[in-house]
Amino acid sequence: MNAEISGFRRFIHWGPITALSIIKCITLTTLYMNSMWWPPNESFAGFAHQALFLMLSTLATFNYVMATLTGPGLLPRQWQPKEPKDTEHLQYCKTCDGYKAPRSHHCRKCNRCVKKMDHHCPWINHCVGWANHAYFSYFLLFSILGSMQATVILCGSFYRGIYRYYYLTHGLVHLASVQFTVVSIILCITGMGLAIGVVIGLGMLLFIQLKTIVANQTGIEIWIVEKAQYRRYANGEEVDSFIYPYDLGWRLNLKQVFNDECQKLGDGIEWPVAQGCDQYTLTREQLAQKEEKRARTRTYKCHSPVTGRWLPVCSQGWSVCMGAPCTDEPRIRLQPGDIIKVTRFRKHWLFGERELTKQELRGDKKHQRRGHTRGWFPRQSAVELIEVHECGGDPGSDNLTENGTCNGGHAQLKQQQRNGHAKKYM
Repeated sequence: MNAEISGFRRFIHWGPITALSIIKCITLTTLYMNSMWWPPNESFAGFAHQALFLMLSTLATFNYVMATLTGPGLLPRQWQPKEPKDTEHLQYCKTCDGYKAPRSHHCRKCNRCVKKMDHHCPWINHCVGWANHAYFSYFLLFSILGSMQATVILCGSFYRGIYRYYYLTHGLVHLASVQFTVVSIILCITGMGLAIGVVIGLGMLLFIQLKTIVANQTGIEIWIVEKAQYRRYANGEEVDSFIYPYDLGWRLNLKQVFNDECQKLGDGIEWPVAQGCDQYTLTREQLAQKEEKRARTRTYKCHSPVTGRWLPVCSQGWSVCMGAPCTDEPRIRLQPGDIIKVTRFRKHWLFGERELTKQELRGDKKHQRRGHTRGWFPRQSAVELIEVHECGGDPGSDNLTENGTCNGGHAQLKQQQRNGHAKKYM
């Protein structure tokens, strides 16, 4: 499992290999071009300039390595609160066979519950959370600062290199210090593009990270708070009636992540909370949202095979592929007759969890199916099941459809069946 990878084996992944390659490409190209543009051996200012760049590059690499090796902090398997009665306020994780501590969430990539999970970052091949949030933020900061300096050096070198002939013919020999070859000009242009891309890309990510840190939230908790406010608005309550329990003021919020030792605070399970809140204020809200989500769940039945591919052009057509959800969430394989509990709806795609067959529940290895049981699948491959009760003479009896109609309900059901939207339970 991804979470069990230890030590430097975690770097053997396309994410860390790509990230470190970009960092080193920018660093080495910048040092080479700077040796011609502002040689460090000719003046103290040139030496200090290059030393500053090397320091920023070193700090960025160090914090990157620490963010990867430290990890976010994983919740122990089969974790339970100290007080058994507190389990009623917590969600249960079937995969980890334990309860989720406050602010903990299950990462399907790491296949473990992560303390104060913010997001799973493929570039460090790990989650960003309680233990490595500071290292990750410092990595973003020093990478941006170093790339900004690299952009200045590379742009200045490129300018002097392409105008070298002009300097030589106009008596400005001291400015004609950059001499390009085919390889060096390609490296310079590539390094400029990478450095500018790092500044823009990581700059946006750092802005998002600082915004969440100042509010003492994670990317997941922002979504939970938004749903809490909408839930109260939909129920006719005051939107501001929900108090986010971990907002302690921006100064204390910053100290939860950044400190002099750059060390994690606490144990990642118990957290200081605002006045009027307790450790389970947010978890109770999550349980309420889950309950409403289950109430919105619809049952679908698969009527044609689903391959589980990301772009099923041959089996589903171009319209389905063009409308695929822009997310890294998995796609699931389905067979005719499979029952799926759907919770999210798109025009061409549905998100749900496949119900295990009786053979799978009994643990029959011959009937165990590979792949995910929860994910996206094409909408046109399944139909919604609507339970219909047989009609009798008494309109107040149980022989009614869900919307309280009888003949009209059957007519509506037949019309839905003709349209391919619903089928009666068999």
